[in-house]
Amino acid sequence: MMRLLNVLCLIVLVNISCQAQKFEKSPYLILLAGNSFEIDYKHDNTAVKSNSVIISPNTAKVSTYFKLKSTGNLVIKLTAKVLEVKPAELTIGFGKEQVKLKIANKDYQTVTIGNFMISKEGYKHLDFLSTTGNVDIESLILEGTATTDGVVYVSDKEDFYWTRRGPSCHMGYDPQVENTTYFYNEIRVPKGQDIIGSFYMANGFREGYFGIQVNSPTERCVLFSVWSPFETDEPNEIPEDQKIVLLKKGKNVDTGEFGNEGSGGQSFLRFNWKADETYKFLLKGQPDGKGNTVYTAWFFAPENNSWELVASFKRPKTNTYLNDFHSFLENFNPNQGYLTREVEFKNQWVYNGEWHKINQAQLTVDATYSKGNRIDATGGTTRNGFFLKMGGFFDEVSQPNTIFNYNNTNSRPQIDFGKLP
Repeated sequence: MMRLLNVLCLIVLVNISCQAQKFEKSPYLILLAGNSFEIDYKHDNTAVKSNSVIISPNTAKVSTYFKLKSTGNLVIKLTAKVLEVKPAELTIGFGKEQVKLKIANKDYQTVTIGNFMISKEGYKHLDFLSTTGNVDIESLILEGTATTDGVVYVSDKEDFYWTRRGPSCHMGYDPQVENTTYFYNEIRVPKGQDIIGSFYMANGFREGYFGIQVNSPTERCVLFSVWSPFETDEPNEIPEDQKIVLLKKGKNVDTGEFGNEGSGGQSFLRFNWKADETYKFLLKGQPDGKGNTVYTAWFFAPENNSWELVASFKRPKTNTYLNDFHSFLENFNPNQGYLTREVEFKNQWVYNGEWHKINQAQLTVDATYSKGNRIDATGGTTRNGFFLKMGGFFDEVSQPNTIFNYNNTNSRPQIDFGKLP
């Protein structure tokens, strides 16, 4: 809520209308901590804190994002305070306009940034470009006819972490073939879309996932994980008879347990995969006849021109073949959630004694999207297959649950299963 309504010294560099407006909706309070990003963030001490954003003279540009569903007049205010005795001057950008504000009080107070005309609905961002001192900014307040049909942003602090990551999106494949033992897929990450914090998951199945990710500027890996049948986010809570058992692993592959998003067995191969190259993934899942199912993953890189074993895991208390074939795209670094990433999936096949091609996929989204906190996620078809795209606050999206058809004319995989490592 607005704390004070004191008038501060306002220096405006652009012409801003001061005419009275008839507002159709109550003001929208946008907390900066959940809706802002330090652009070109390259260090550990980001300006985005748990409850506000702190701007200093050496801070990179900070942008706060929201989506307007209407056009018309938009009044933008902010609640801010200085963290030192002397006043600070903030330079703020919105669209093509810039405004300078003088912040002088050591208690939060509300200051009007300006009155803007919105000619096109969609995602917008307010940019904090520079400051002469240290300023703590708690929130933006939006009013005006441009808010008539609502504003998209995250308001619940419990959702800040997930919303700053951005909405993950998924492609669920069909047909689902009974007694499937192998699931084959190919991935191409377009040039420039290999963003730090991205996980491009190729071979998803009911009990786990298999794909590639970007961990840092110097580390990329191939990741294969299987969830335990015991549902928990803490690996040490899993009973011994429900733990995922490693049967074998490939050369230079690390294995262990994972938690926080379910728990189970995990393996990863550090591999410097490249954008615009196509990588192949093969997953096997088959009951062992003893009340368990064995899952094995292989990875094919054109640089090596051969299939490589990632790992093989036994999942206890499980008696199933592969099912629920899908892919997904997510960002696991909340400081990189303002960037867009995209991935192409192509030439999907499943095998149950003979190969069956995938020719249909359905787009689904996660809770961040379905709650209405962010809606920058989409998918569809390309010349080669299907694609997913998320993050970066774009407006062109297909509706969740849209079904896409693709006529795959590629040849079935030529794999000698008996010669796989």
